[in-house]
Amino acid sequence: MITVIAFYLFAAMVIASGTLTILARNPVHSVLWLILAFFNAAGLMILVGAEFIAMLLVIVYVGAVAVLFLFVVMMLDIDFAELRAGFAQYLPFGVLLVILLLAEMVFAVGAWTAGGVDIAAKAAPTPAEVPNIEALGTLIYTRYLFIFEGAGLVLLVALIGAIVLTHRVRGGVKTQNIAAQNQRRPEDAIRNVKPTIGKGVEL
Repeated sequence: MITVIAFYLFAAMVIASGTLTILARNPVHSVLWLILAFFNAAGLMILVGAEFIAMLLVIVYVGAVAVLFLFVVMMLDIDFAELRAGFAQYLPFGVLLVILLLAEMVFAVGAWTAGGVDIAAKAAPTPAEVPNIEALGTLIYTRYLFIFEGAGLVLLVALIGAIVLTHRVRGGVKTQNIAAQNQRRPEDAIRNVKPTIGKGVEL
């Protein structure tokens, strides 16, 4: 009974927070509602026994992606009037996208009522005493090792590309020349003078 109540509670919160993410006028509020949706989705994953996916939702999506979105939105100077002015321009595309998503949902419900897919018969058997995280880690680092490394390489290339695209050379900024500093001799930086009494040092 408690599991059923928790499921409906998490599901209702996911739907409500997802709806408020779309309907919120302030982008910062939208990101905060999105974080709440991720937390409740993690609760649903725990209920079905997928604790690894729940951990990914909290650590990766909430801890990295959503916080990054929040900082980007807060740092950008967003003109809300300009965003609202372009709403009518993209309205037909949005309506078309909604119709497409509704058609996919109707198709998915029809396929489910026709007969669910027996995933257990197609998946490799896993012993009951092996946790999900251990089974997933063993599979990734044995059978799908090269695919996993390739995904990491793609992310590295994307990171380097983002740094290169956003790098800007600014003028009037003093840069450090390590080679010139290492080649500098003491006599180049120090000047011994014997000032006359009462006159001081002449520069």
